[in-house]
Amino acid sequence: MRAYTAAHKTLPFGTVVRVINTANNKSVDVKINDRGPFVKARVIDLSQKAFEKISSKNQGVVPVRIEILDDSHTFRYKN
Repeated sequence: MRAYTAAHKTLPFGTVVRVINTANNKSVDVKINDRGPFVKARVIDLSQKAFEKISSKNQGVVPVRIEILDDSHTFRYKN
């Protein structure tokens, strides 16, 4: 809630992404550390702290674009 983190359905844990609010062009870099969102048509769930960097907390849902910045520290299972 108070860290720059996010939930995504398929990106590996540890992936760093830039989330850009397409309505105002503000962005925030977050690390994927959870699964979700489980609401249809949502792409990513941001922590409260991350969301407040790109939008007013009163909005709740905003249109975003996601760019992968770093996937070198992602958690991968060893075979």
